[in-house]
Amino acid sequence: MAEPLITIMTGAALAPFLPDVARLRVKVFATWPYLYEAPEGAEARYLQAYAQSPGAAVVLARDGAAVVGAATCQPMAEASQAVREGFSRSGEDPAQWCYFGESVLLEAYRGRGLGVAFFAARETHARALGLQGAAFCAVVRNHNDPRRPADHVALDGFWRRRGYAPRPELSCIMHWAEPGDAGRQTPHALSFWTRRL
Repeated sequence: MAEPLITIMTGAALAPFLPDVARLRVKVFATWPYLYEAPEGAEARYLQAYAQSPGAAVVLARDGAAVVGAATCQPMAEASQAVREGFSRSGEDPAQWCYFGESVLLEAYRGRGLGVAFFAARETHARALGLQGAAFCAVVRNHNDPRRPADHVALDGFWRRRGYAPRPELSCIMHWAEPGDAGRQTPHALSFWTRRL
């Protein structure tokens, strides 16, 4: 297995990769803790917004022609209303922050430093935009949820080693369908982690 190539893509250059990134997101997010069931076309529409967002970037990990990982970021001022309001409700100024949307990576490529590379690339992009901090959301799940795999390892330690800290006073609600929801969108609580750059 070759060492994947990390590249930062923005704007129209993203277009050829969006279908592969959409499929990757659907595959990874179907599992714990997201349990996300993507409706047809939803991922393509979501990712197109990154291609159209002036300050957004998608970090790709490619093994040859195959996209095996991706991480998104954009100025929080260009992020969804739910994200912006999660910050502004607590007195933070969203205009100062870069929002790290998601990181997805095929299981076979985990534990090889790509997650670290995703954070480093997005932080570099945020600094280039003149933003003062980085933030991302983590879905809140009950530790005793029977759907939680016995071998699941939380990412809290990994995030802390990158310099991020949980901010329980900052949260938002996002809606998506879980397996068995018959397409019905249900609310999910997400909490923020932040780091000053």
